[in-house]
Amino acid sequence: MRWDAQRADRGQLALPGLVRTVRTPEFADITFHEVHAKSVLNRVPASSSMPFQWTINPYRGCSHACTYCLAGDTEILMRDGTIRPLAEVNVGDEIYGTGRLGNHRHRVPTRVLAHWSTVKPAFRVTLEDGTTLVASGEHRLLTEQGWQQVAEGMTGQPFLVNGIRLVTDVDGVVEPRLAVTNIEPIGGPVVMYDITTGTGDFIANGVVSHNCFARNTHTYLEFDAGRDFDTQIVVKVNAPEVVAKQVRSPKWRREHVAMGTNTDPYQRAEGRYKLMPRIIEALADSGTPFSILTKGTVMVRDIPLLAKVSKQVPVGIGVSLALVDRELQQRLEPGTPSPQARLDMIKRVTDAGLPCGVMVAPVIPRMTDSREQLDAALAQIAEAGATGATMIPLHLRPGTREWFAAWLERERPDLLDDYRDIYARGSYANRAYRDWLGERVKPLVRKYGLQGSSFPRGSLPQATPKSPPVASEQLELMLQQNVDSFN
Repeated sequence: MRWDAQRADRGQLALPGLVRTVRTPEFADITFHEVHAKSVLNRVPASSSMPFQWTINPYRGCSHACTYCLAGDTEILMRDGTIRPLAEVNVGDEIYGTGRLGNHRHRVPTRVLAHWSTVKPAFRVTLEDGTTLVASGEHRLLTEQGWQQVAEGMTGQPFLVNGIRLVTDVDGVVEPRLAVTNIEPIGGPVVMYDITTGTGDFIANGVVSHNCFARNTHTYLEFDAGRDFDTQIVVKVNAPEVVAKQVRSPKWRREHVAMGTNTDPYQRAEGRYKLMPRIIEALADSGTPFSILTKGTVMVRDIPLLAKVSKQVPVGIGVSLALVDRELQQRLEPGTPSPQARLDMIKRVTDAGLPCGVMVAPVIPRMTDSREQLDAALAQIAEAGATGATMIPLHLRPGTREWFAAWLERERPDLLDDYRDIYARGSYANRAYRDWLGERVKPLVRKYGLQGSSFPRGSLPQATPKSPPVASEQLELMLQQNVDSFN
């Protein structure tokens, strides 16, 4: 495996450019592999339709994600009605998760997409009927007030308290029932397990338990879907210096550079490494326009700098924001800042005189695409001061597609034909639905002054300084050298 040598348990790391491997107390269970990259500017393939030709990704892997873990003897409800310990569940097994559309949640079949183990400090949660769960502090359980993690942490996420009722599954009926009576730390680290499922959750000791949907998609990077996703972060610690050298060349055309197109430049790790301020300064000093797309509120730290350099070069800022629904955000983007935190960040960006476009997702066909729902979301985005907004329909990834189809067949058979048509060609909504949604959204974005193109207004630089004379191929070869090494 390409990145196999990154594993912290290996005696010798063969990662090219590796300087050191470090762990820090503020990032429990995360290993940072600090590397010296030969090239940081990455050229976008010529066949791409993206409105930029260059990208920068200071990080590989993402510290946004939380680690959700339960003890190995936790009972998992299998699709055939039997119970199996979590430690013995395998990839490909059929189990039960839940689906929620509208005001009701129901049991639906799903498949295990990934399974892994870790060692973490643990807590014992006791319910009023004597049921207990042993889980990590970050693990989330569904309560009457939405997803909450077991213990208070540094992320500011809601956490369990005595008296709150957890959502349980009894004979397929999923609703809040059992109150928490005690939460206590167990002591030393415990071997624990977790899984990724198509529904993003599963039934653990009768309680609805969270997991992260994104793990399976991370395997295209050849990282492990379990521990590596959360814990093996490659950091290009010399990225600012390499960028400065590359853009100082007289051959550099000062073309638009996009950041945040692959991994988030303002993930939590940026709070430690502080790479972005120097990258921003290097781009601005060279006269290079740039854009940033993020969901990380660490960017608030750099707003004064961004406002300053926007007087030197065109700057575009985009914020990725789920529909303004706390539970939906918790299910789709666990470990990321809340919608309200991102709305607050949008306001601070625009208050500083900077543009800020918003990508709003997902819009669920025939369920969250009413004029009233879309209007409410855009109203809050406009109130925060956004300069533009784009709506993105639901993407039915493998796994998600299966549980969604099962839920529709059981609860909304009237929509089955619509969904077969909308998603007939794969994971993305078809052109007809996208056009229909566009027509519905168009008067609303005009109403709030948020109209723009496929990229929300403000998310891309609005002008580009005059380019220097045409470059020779020498710089292009230099920039492309080892582009895949840390891409």
